Amino acid sequence: MTTMRARRTRTVIIVAVVAFAAGWLLHSALGPRPTRTDTLDPANGAFEALCVRVIDGDTIELLSGERVRYIGIDTPEMRPVEAWAEAATAANRELVEQEMVRLEPDVQERDRYGRLLAYVYVDGLFINEELVRRGYARVSTYPPNVRHEATFLAAEREARESGRGLWATESDEGA
Repeated sequence: MTTMRARRTRTVIIVAVVAFAAGWLLHSALGPRPTRTDTLDPANGAFEALCVRVIDGDTIELLSGERVRYIGIDTPEMRPVEAWAEAATAANRELVEQEMVRLEPDVQERDRYGRLLAYVYVDGLFINEELVRRGYARVSTYPPNVRHEATFLAAEREARESGRGLWATESDEGA
């Protein structure tokens, strides 16, 4: 009886080890999950991915680990902390963190740090433009990625004229 129980236990252990090894080999062969989970528009390379973390006002991290830098805008820096940096980061977090984001590239796919460059949307809301409109970002376009420059300039003019965010009075700074 003990011998039969020992054989059964050995068989269960062998099956478990083989199943684990097969799973590990399959995972290794397939590699990590691709960033481009769903190509929405093959003509312009748009795709959707889950934003798992906001790094700052104009940079996010996707589930795949890929970092995305928003095209055409610039927010105050977190290191060292500049005025409005925390507010810009908080606004970006509110808009995109733990959301499926649609990413649309322009002509240049990556910046000099290897980050993906993209126009970012959540449920049809153009996040790059929204951050400028709220006064948390300035227009900062670099050719050849200038597709939405006019849109950003109009949003910046509106924020400046309304005294929002970066263009608020000094007593409101960083609020």
